[in-house]
Amino acid sequence: MPRRSILSATERDTLLALPESQDDLIRYYTFNDSDLSLIRQRRGDANRLGFAVQLSLLRYPGYALGSDSEPPEPVILWVAKQVQADPASWPKYGERDVTRREHAQELRTYLQLAPFGLSDFRVLVRELTELAQQTDKGLLLAGQALESLRQKRRILPALSVIDRACSEAIARANRRVYRALVEPLTDSHRAKLDELLKLKAGSSITWLTWLRQAPLKPNSRHMLEHIERLKTFQLVDLPEALGRHIHQNRLLKLAREGGQMTPKDLGKFEPQRRYATLAAVVLESTATVIDELVDLHDRILVKLFSGAKHKHQQQFQKQGKAINDKVRLYSKIGQALLEAKESGSDPYAAIEAVIDQTSQLLPRIKITELLMDVDDWTGFSRHFTHLKDGAEAKDRTLLLSAILGDAINLGLTKMAESSPGLTYAKLSWLQAWHIRDETYSAALAELVNHQYRHTFAAHWGDGTTSSSDGQRFRAVGAKAPGTSTRSTAASRGGCSTPISATSTHRSAPAW
Repeated sequence: MPRRSILSATERDTLLALPESQDDLIRYYTFNDSDLSLIRQRRGDANRLGFAVQLSLLRYPGYALGSDSEPPEPVILWVAKQVQADPASWPKYGERDVTRREHAQELRTYLQLAPFGLSDFRVLVRELTELAQQTDKGLLLAGQALESLRQKRRILPALSVIDRACSEAIARANRRVYRALVEPLTDSHRAKLDELLKLKAGSSITWLTWLRQAPLKPNSRHMLEHIERLKTFQLVDLPEALGRHIHQNRLLKLAREGGQMTPKDLGKFEPQRRYATLAAVVLESTATVIDELVDLHDRILVKLFSGAKHKHQQQFQKQGKAINDKVRLYSKIGQALLEAKESGSDPYAAIEAVIDQTSQLLPRIKITELLMDVDDWTGFSRHFTHLKDGAEAKDRTLLLSAILGDAINLGLTKMAESSPGLTYAKLSWLQAWHIRDETYSAALAELVNHQYRHTFAAHWGDGTTSSSDGQRFRAVGAKAPGTSTRSTAASRGGCSTPISATSTHRSAPAW
């Protein structure tokens, strides 16, 4: 089975993209006197231009010109302008492969560059392993690899080599993380972790599944049940310092992956990975349960006070709404009559004009159809990738239904009840594996970038201002009005995503 690449096609293009804007061309591809002196030693426009282009590419991004490479037109035009060569002579440079290789060899000596070898690969993997213990994002690792090779004055190898080095570094980092979590465990700890994969007495679910269940409603029964979960986690009695020397990003991701897997899948792991995953789940879930208990206590109190306040104000609010509506209507009618008297127009026509006709001019469309149309235009749904393998969601209707349930605060249960063909289990599974903070951020960036590229967006400003707000996307469980959201309550409490309306200012996801 071939090794899965950690870099997507888009990420590969981004890593070695050549500058095309005027500012970037000036920054990266401006020749000094020494460069121009060396370039002018070539005979003919084609050789001068080709030699100069090779010099530019070796300097940035740092790779050699291939026989079938075709630099962007802005690069050729900018280089040709500096060396006073005809840009149309570029195709002639590739006719003799020997000339291209001779020029490349001369430029390697001039720039003091060395080819990338096996020893460089091994050193690169060791360097990347340190970073991979903090994050397993392929784009970050590959970017660091390229920067390291440039500093060492190495000619960049093919991206497949960089991809393989990053993949090896991630594998080594994973083994280090597993070892750091497993080595302090005693036989007693391992036996208790194995017990979590067994069925809970008198139940059809495992202990681990029961322990990770969130409280459904803010009441005393669920509070006591959640306290029992905390006591069960504490009985595992993991070493106090376990996990403190592991980067929080890696620990959280390992715990999240373990929480989404079935006990059967976890049981198939080799022992070191299984115990490391279970230990990460216990550490993170213990902290989450404590946060949920505090939040549950706050929600119970808020529910009591809110009920009393609502009961006190209900009658007043019911009467106040009708009074306010009438007062606003009379105010509009009075203003319209005054203006009609001053202008000598028909007062009855003025009263009719008060009625808002704008909404009647807009076409009626279902919100579900609108969401599908926007996805067809922008393709934002492709950013909701699977947590483990990065695959896109196969059922777009199911994905958009889960997103819509978040957007209108309907919840998965009511969304399933109101949507024919959808079930709570399907929506919950898709939300657990495809909908996360980072996927919402990437999809939002896609929408903003699409708006930025639209020609009509130029009428709204120069991109120097934005209007921002935040929206809370709930993952699991009910939330009483007015309760605060704890940032440490892990993913089961939900996530807050900034929503910005920019004036043609381009946005990008934060990694």
